[in-house]
Amino acid sequence: MLEFLDPVEQWFQATFNLPSWLLAPTAILSLALVADLFLRLVVWRLSNVLEKTRHRWDDVLLLAVRRPLWVGVWGCALIALTSLGAAYLELNRVVAYTPTAMWVFVLLMVGWTGLRLVRQIKRRLMVPSQRNSAKPMDVSTASAVSKLLGAVIFTVVALAMLEALGMSLSGLLAFGGLGGLVVGFALRDILANFFGGLAIHLDNPFKVGDWISSPDREIEGTVEDIGWRLTRIRTFDLRPLYIPNNIFSSIAVVNPSRMLNRRIYESIGLRYQDIAQVDGIVSNIRSMFKEHESIDQESFMLVNFESFGAYSLDIVIYAYTCTTDWAEHLDIKQDILLRIASIVDEAGGGIAMPARELHMADPVTLESGEAEGHDDHGTHEGNERDEQSSSRGMDNRHNTATSSSRSPSSQRAASPARGDADDSSENASNQDADA
Repeated sequence: MLEFLDPVEQWFQATFNLPSWLLAPTAILSLALVADLFLRLVVWRLSNVLEKTRHRWDDVLLLAVRRPLWVGVWGCALIALTSLGAAYLELNRVVAYTPTAMWVFVLLMVGWTGLRLVRQIKRRLMVPSQRNSAKPMDVSTASAVSKLLGAVIFTVVALAMLEALGMSLSGLLAFGGLGGLVVGFALRDILANFFGGLAIHLDNPFKVGDWISSPDREIEGTVEDIGWRLTRIRTFDLRPLYIPNNIFSSIAVVNPSRMLNRRIYESIGLRYQDIAQVDGIVSNIRSMFKEHESIDQESFMLVNFESFGAYSLDIVIYAYTCTTDWAEHLDIKQDILLRIASIVDEAGGGIAMPARELHMADPVTLESGEAEGHDDHGTHEGNERDEQSSSRGMDNRHNTATSSSRSPSSQRAASPARGDADDSSENASNQDADA
């Protein structure tokens, strides 16, 4: 096989006085060193130079291929040295598989180069060179393109490697018809998520960085990543939310990030005593809206007296701001509401507060003379009652003192006459009351 190297082998043995079997390993290592030196001096430096040019794609291929080339050179050298060692040791089975191993290794390097190329293309699409005027592509589209190209490269390289290992592609395809049903049934959820992710990339209802929400599910936040199986959303309380892609095929998704304007929709309530000023206030508010620099004059605008409310005269205002930023929108809305308050105040009106007015069906009134007579009569009766109570208290104290000065025998003797004393005391009390 290597008979043409016999003269070189004889020259090597005569010159260096070394065994002839060292010629092939030395030649392989020398070629690998020369290739390594070429890669470092030419390819590496050339790629650094091309990065500084105005062209967008001239350095992408070199950046993708330089590392796989370096690994490929030394990998092929290692496989060749292994084959030579097996040949000297008469390991014929290892020598027989050397071409297959070499071809599989080359396919691996080609696949690695392809994946690196896809990664470089994705990076260049999202972040163009500063010397290039190309517009950057959004992250979702670039990610979708890179993932599709990566899947194609992986499939082609995998099929080529299987064929290099002696497997028949026709047999694999025939097995795929029957086995695909089994695999599809077993992996139906994974396949549903895969095609759901593909649909998201193709339909593009949202992209990375968008704020989305769903009225059907408790989903709201900022999209951080769209994968083939899951979509990661960062909620407003900074928690990650992982959603399978097939969910998006059965729910409604709202994308506020793609709104054109933000809306101002408020109802202003005036007091009922300001009914005469309503027409002028509405006209002044409408003029203020037309002159405001932050209100979109091309969009629909409405300022009108709407209805008689429970406690206020309701004026509806409806307009769109020129921004979609929430904080800026709130600043504009604050300025408009304060201007409306000034317009109402200048017109002599006021903002209505919740209030209720009660009307008595049959009011009761008292004249002043009658009220004073009733008061004097009540006072006189109160004084009489006080005098009666005080006289009764004095009589009771006198009777108590008299009874306590008597002896027990006299008290027993006087007990039959207690009824007469009680009658006399009652008569005296009645006389006092009559007096």
